[in-house]
Amino acid sequence: MKNLRLVMMLLAVLGLGACKKFLEVKPNARLVIPSTLADLQGLLDDPDRMNFMKTPTLGECVADDFFLPPDIFASREETGRAIYLWQPFENRFANDWSAAYQPIYNANLVLELIEKVPRDALNATAWDNVKGSALFFRAYYYALLTMNYGKAYDVNQSKSDLGVVLRLASDFNVKATRATGEQCFSQVISDADQAVRLLPNSSAQTTRPSKAAAYGLLSRTYLYMRDYQKAMVNADECLKIKSSLMNFNSDADILGLTLNIPFKRFNKETIFYTEGTTNYDINSPTRARVDSNLYSSYHVNDLRRTGYFRLVSGYQQFKGSYASSPTLLFSGLAVDEMLLNRAEGRAKTGDLTGAIEDLNVLLRTRWRNTVPYVPVVALNTLDALEKVRTERRKELLMRQTRFTDIKRLNMEGANITARRAANGKVYELAPYAPYYALPIPVDIIQLTGIESN
Repeated sequence: MKNLRLVMMLLAVLGLGACKKFLEVKPNARLVIPSTLADLQGLLDDPDRMNFMKTPTLGECVADDFFLPPDIFASREETGRAIYLWQPFENRFANDWSAAYQPIYNANLVLELIEKVPRDALNATAWDNVKGSALFFRAYYYALLTMNYGKAYDVNQSKSDLGVVLRLASDFNVKATRATGEQCFSQVISDADQAVRLLPNSSAQTTRPSKAAAYGLLSRTYLYMRDYQKAMVNADECLKIKSSLMNFNSDADILGLTLNIPFKRFNKETIFYTEGTTNYDINSPTRARVDSNLYSSYHVNDLRRTGYFRLVSGYQQFKGSYASSPTLLFSGLAVDEMLLNRAEGRAKTGDLTGAIEDLNVLLRTRWRNTVPYVPVVALNTLDALEKVRTERRKELLMRQTRFTDIKRLNMEGANITARRAANGKVYELAPYAPYYALPIPVDIIQLTGIESN
């Protein structure tokens, strides 16, 4: 086990890929190469390197769900202020890019090493779980990276639009080049489809991948790609395996809606657990204040109003992270997201009844039980779609889905324009602005020569 920890430390350094000198370090000859299924499972079971504070948050920082009061804005360093106002900045290590490529590196290494372990009748289940988990992790982080650093997906343009660097092996000597958006998503879907066939339905620890998580990832990916039929189908398959919702009136996984940390970590809605990075610091719940109009959109008997927010110096602060933390933001896959994915897919494909049924299933669990719940109704498909998307924003607040939702919705003509005020001026992020393909780290560009956004 000691040797395995040393190997994992080495992998962490290599996984960063941010400095050339790291790549020139000669491995210690005393280190053992992981060779057993237990070794490989151990590499994937390290949440500090695979789950915790690894998903991109820069997109959330530039989305429209929060603002910084003047005193907090003034207290931020220059980089933070530039990000907040959608201005150019030098995105350097540590950053979202380096954080997400670490689990990708580990996944690639496991996929290489497992081919050296013969699969037989005795180890088939464990072997399949290791390979399926590695494929899932690689797909998961490539999906998030491409959604953030690539342009909004368009079925035609993405054949030439640049995505991210697709590394499918652990050898860092291979020249880095950016794949197209289409190539990136094809890889994500291929990996996730294979993971579905290999993984068990569910896992005892939600930091481990599962079949439900793989279906969930496919649903999230297809939704971003605006393939609503496939987003709906995969959400449905996920919900067939896991569909438990917390009842906000009383639930063992709720510590207390009025508390500053209301929800337990790894609660019953969690399908796969990850957290966002803390590299950019401006969207931390301790600093960010929720858009006042967004807060006002919650009905007084909607218990999310109590569970998600607390009043701080005259403004509402988000406190509803499923990470059960005042500072960390949950970014993983959960049942409520899958219900909303299925509802949106149903609305887009003409199933008005199904879409509204999914929405009411969710909202009943968030409604104060001392007041009769009035079911949501929709006049037509467009009305249903608008109501589903409105509740999506309210339910998935600070889940790192708003930025990618804006990108896809603007491709459908939503014309969402984010605005922020600072220094006596109003700044805007217009639809289709170049900033929607986030700045690739400068040090990565200098090291590899890949194209910038």
